[in-house]
Amino acid sequence: ISVLFLTLLLLFLALFPGAFDCCMKISDEIPKGILRRVERFEIQKADGLCHLEAVILHIKGKKFCVNPWNRKVQKMMRKMKHKIHRSKSHVRKQRRTRITKEEEQKE
Repeated sequence: ISVLFLTLLLLFLALFPGAFDCCMKISDEIPKGILRRVERFEIQKADGLCHLEAVILHIKGKKFCVNPWNRKVQKMMRKMKHKIHRSKSHVRKQRRTRITKEEEQKE
């Protein structure tokens, strides 16, 4: 019986590799200190293998599962998206400026 169980477990892991990456519990409260140190976040939807909506916060290799409806978490996600968008457009402008200056020097 144990060989059959082990075989079924290995088959399950092969077919559904992300099954154990789901958040099983979420925190409703999260300290501001943790929110300030978030490096990136993922949104877990309650479909497929994961049966719970959550925001997964990544901080120095650790994961924190939090309530996606928490106002502090939503505010942090908006700020992070804004920073990413702003920094990408800023880089593009710098590259264009450099190209323009180099072209002017060549002429």
